[in-house]
Amino acid sequence: MKTALAKPRTYLPEDQEINWESIEPIYVELKERAIESVSDLEKWLQDRSELDAVLQEDYAWRYIKMTSDTANEEAVNAFQYFATEIEPKIAPLTNDLDIRLVESTFLDQLDSDKYFIYLRKVRKSLELFREENIPLFTQIQLKQQEYQQISGGLTVEVDGKELTLQQASVFLQDTDRTKREAVWQKVTAKRLEHKDALNTLFTELIQLRHQVALNAGFGNFRDYMFAAMGRFDYGVQDCLDFHYAVAKEVVPVMQKIADERKAKLQIDPLKPWDMVVDPDGLPPLKPFADGEELINKTTAVFNRLNPYIGNCLTIMKDNNLFDVESRIGKAPGGYNYPLAESGASFIFMNSAGTLRDLTTMVHEGGHAVHTFISSDLELTEFKNLPSEVAELASMSMELFSMSEWEIFFDNEEELKRAKRIQLEDAISTLPWVATIDKFQHWIYTHPEHSIDERESAWNSIYKEFGNGYTNWDNEEEARLYLWQKQLHLFEVPFYYIEYGFAQLGAIALWRNYTLNKELTINSYLDALKLGYTKTIPEIYEVAGIKFDFSQKNLQNLTKFIQDNL
Repeated sequence: MKTALAKPRTYLPEDQEINWESIEPIYVELKERAIESVSDLEKWLQDRSELDAVLQEDYAWRYIKMTSDTANEEAVNAFQYFATEIEPKIAPLTNDLDIRLVESTFLDQLDSDKYFIYLRKVRKSLELFREENIPLFTQIQLKQQEYQQISGGLTVEVDGKELTLQQASVFLQDTDRTKREAVWQKVTAKRLEHKDALNTLFTELIQLRHQVALNAGFGNFRDYMFAAMGRFDYGVQDCLDFHYAVAKEVVPVMQKIADERKAKLQIDPLKPWDMVVDPDGLPPLKPFADGEELINKTTAVFNRLNPYIGNCLTIMKDNNLFDVESRIGKAPGGYNYPLAESGASFIFMNSAGTLRDLTTMVHEGGHAVHTFISSDLELTEFKNLPSEVAELASMSMELFSMSEWEIFFDNEEELKRAKRIQLEDAISTLPWVATIDKFQHWIYTHPEHSIDERESAWNSIYKEFGNGYTNWDNEEEARLYLWQKQLHLFEVPFYYIEYGFAQLGAIALWRNYTLNKELTINSYLDALKLGYTKTIPEIYEVAGIKFDFSQKNLQNLTKFIQDNL
């Protein structure tokens, strides 16, 4: 399925069917085509890029439809067909094409600057490719889908209404503490009903992933993933240093904020259901009434930031590229899915009318802008972004957009509340990122661990990063399984530290924005235009900041947030 935005194809027919029987001959043609000059090689790269874009967009729509309705058998089967009948058969042919590229006698005649990042990635993929891992990747993908199916169907009853967990979580902002606790207990009990199934699923995923690593010649899945994710600009020790820095610099600040909350609420101790209610006893902020208003107001905010930025969302609305409201059977979470052929994006989320939903929308909107502005890059691979860059685009937009939030809040005091919550969230993200990332390091360097050992490791790591700054007496089981809420652990392992690194970049960009709005927005867009044609540090430099997650930089940026609070 293509949108009206897709550019005309030059290699594949417009009515190309997407099934293995129709796709295989195209790979064979690319594999066997005569390449007799550097111009032939570049045309071959462009044709291969078009094929990649068509397949990526087809997969995107299958995923979008499946997550939009996890109980829809037709959508689930369509997704599974791609995962079982197309992807596994593409993998060896993709490897063959990579070999053909790096062995081409004309490779050295390609523009070394233009193709450096792409060829670096191709060579790393060739190093990691193992035929025996193809069926394992299929099993992993199907297992990951099980998480969606389990989580997407969870509901609780509140005030006589059946609500998704996202909808029910709105009540955690209720000023009635008894109500908050009752809803928290219901949501927690519902999650814990599935803790054993999720534990079993996670154990199976760990074992499959560990075998992938062993097959590729690595001692553990962590080290394999650092290579597979192309982490050329930092390593394992940098992540461990970041964990330490967050514990030293950010956790005390968050504890201070929690102590202030406790004093204002006159509650001792703070419990898990006390952490999102307004500390001054004010009712929850309601920045919008429904999904349509959320889209319209966000578009207006983006227009004020820059007309190009606003136009991206306008195009998406005109092409029905949003699914934002929470409903039963819909997968949890939120995402922006790039449509590789169209050059547009699809935004999926579970809105329940909260400030958090506003933040999610502008976050995913930042990703969407990134997709649009890099869509004219010559090859699909130039647009396949590293997460450290992708999340810089989205997390910066959260902070930039605050300057225009009067569109959502016409009351000055509510606007101040919203901005304060957003700034607190900007730094509270860091301990949770460090917690999840450190947990993954432990998980995959101890692949044979027991459930008891997993629980012990989680407790120890969670405590190191503040324990949620609350008292968990009598709620120990809930604390043990907090990690099961994080879909990244199940679906995209080791994709999480990027949020921490990008958050520091976003704060640095926002600091620039407070000094010169126009210059900062232009530098931000210039960086996004690059896609992934430069190294991560180079892209950050174009944006006007450094790719710096040192303890000193973290300390300085945390202080900047505190000063603004």
